[in-house]
Amino acid sequence: MDELVEYTVAYRNVKHPRLEYKTGTLLLILPKGSKNEKQTLEKYQKWIHKKELTIKKALEQAKTKKLVSRTDKELRSLIHTLAQNYQTQLNTKINKIYFKKMKTKWASHSKNGNLTVNTLLKYLPPDLIEYIIYHETTHSVERKHNEKFWSIINKKFPDYQTKEKDLLTYWFTIQKNLVNLTSSKIRSNV
Repeated sequence: MDELVEYTVAYRNVKHPRLEYKTGTLLLILPKGSKNEKQTLEKYQKWIHKKELTIKKALEQAKTKKLVSRTDKELRSLIHTLAQNYQTQLNTKINKIYFKKMKTKWASHSKNGNLTVNTLLKYLPPDLIEYIIYHETTHSVERKHNEKFWSIINKKFPDYQTKEKDLLTYWFTIQKNLVNLTSSKIRSNV
């Protein structure tokens, strides 16, 4: 590779190597016993470079984003209202809604029809929360991020690609602010 990119390696029970960017760090996932670390990095060099540029841009934009102040109760009420509306629009059903702090996702939709929502959504602008809940509710109709899925998303949110970029930017904004909040709490307790 031309540039040295920081990454971590995980060996798992998988057939093929893959790359993931979770929380801005490159994770190289290899089949157990694989020795293809450098080959995989070289093969996906363009993809890695593109992701690095996207993250760099998001980190720069994160400096200008302001977080919303919303209580947990307000978030829960908003999520329940949105989920109800989107279930009706998409003619589907969400079984249960759970709330928890998640490390790498805004939300998830299980095969059992349950929606798990990251409590960090309380810091997001309303339009991004609407997008996330619609996105996850759409998984009741189409599980995979395929053409059909994005076609459904596009009907409601034709600017979904911008929203996806904004979510990455806000992720970094929230993470930076959480670190600052934690640091100030530690200092005030000393």
